[in-house]
Amino acid sequence: MKILEQLLARKLLDIKAIKLRFSNPFTLTSGWKSPIYCDNRKILSYPSIRNFIKLELARTILENYENVDTIAGIATGAIAHGAIVAEELNLPFIYIRSNYKNHGLKNIIEGDLKPNTRVVIIEDLISTGTSSMLAIKAVRNAECHVIGIVAIFTYGFFIAEEKFKKAKVGLITLCNYDSVLKEALKTNFIKLSEAKILQEWKKNPSKWA
Repeated sequence: MKILEQLLARKLLDIKAIKLRFSNPFTLTSGWKSPIYCDNRKILSYPSIRNFIKLELARTILENYENVDTIAGIATGAIAHGAIVAEELNLPFIYIRSNYKNHGLKNIIEGDLKPNTRVVIIEDLISTGTSSMLAIKAVRNAECHVIGIVAIFTYGFFIAEEKFKKAKVGLITLCNYDSVLKEALKTNFIKLSEAKILQEWKKNPSKWA
């Protein structure tokens, strides 16, 4: 797994999916300020990397979960990834909105999801885990089973790890924050002084400024 993490970290750096802004930090969905941002949506514009990730997500599911009935993608970042993985595995696909629609059928789950279905959820990025928890709740409210979540990248925040433990859902990720920092240093994408700032931010992101 370490080799995969390093390889994918290099690919994310190569396509400049990793963005740095120290003086004008990004604001994450959680409201936290961050000197780094992982833009996994850029992956879709690079067929070779998109295909690489599709195959690795599919392999991870096959190796870790049995009797999967449906693949789910979390809107919006994981819809495309989830769809192509479902195609690779020849499985049905659904996607999960962040909120109920305020018109039409007012769905939160789009697609056909029958009760007692065993679902693997795909997420593009894990930060605080809030969107994943909403997706888990939506699937369970539909009287179905979440047997695991597979994500492309995680920041590895403690708050997210605790949420997954409490929800009793396993999380597997292809790449993570620490691997990106190591590869960024190795390839001179960042300086040592910048790496230290990024490491400090990771320790307490909610208080960083």
